[in-house]
Amino acid sequence: MNNTLNALIATLLLGTCAQALAASTVDLTITGTITPNACTPSLSGSGVVDYGKLSAKDLNLTTQTPLPMTTLQMVIECDGATLFAIKGTDNRAGSASGPSARTYGLGLINNDQKLGNYMVALANPVTEAGATQVLESIDNGATWRDGSTGIPPSSLAAFGDRSSGVWLPIPIAKVTTDVNIWGFIARADSLDLSDEHKIDGSATFEVKYL
Repeated sequence: MNNTLNALIATLLLGTCAQALAASTVDLTITGTITPNACTPSLSGSGVVDYGKLSAKDLNLTTQTPLPMTTLQMVIECDGATLFAIKGTDNRAGSASGPSARTYGLGLINNDQKLGNYMVALANPVTEAGATQVLESIDNGATWRDGSTGIPPSSLAAFGDRSSGVWLPIPIAKVTTDVNIWGFIARADSLDLSDEHKIDGSATFEVKYL
């Protein structure tokens, strides 16, 4: 009886120790791909949109004031046909007025008043093979859809087609696309306009290899 009990206790102890040992380790896996091709983006006008000086008296008191739409041109050139996407980062994150997560910010007044916002959309892309379609992914490239509505900071943009039955990026060596920018100043009654304030939007667009 004692021998049976001792064997049972030993078996339980061994099982407990094995579980403890298993819980004390974890694996780290490093993956990725080194591509021989590199892509270089550029923007016309040095990437600057200048609205000049705006009079506070011309701003809408209780609604946003739209700024003139501006179009720049982006060119992305690669060493060879490459699968890539574009990721926008708002360098003034947290300063966009309004509830939409699809806009970029125009900076702050007195560190807490959101001056405004702007939207960015790609249009009329043309590759070395001809016209193509702007795509958007909201799940980091797992799926794609028509991206005509813009490139918010939370999305990826790419260029492709649905020849496979679903929207997918295609390898591109060079693409030229319009970059449309729509800016808005927040409602004037939400801002301290007693002094001059700089419109301070800034974003970085990065090529991400797929």
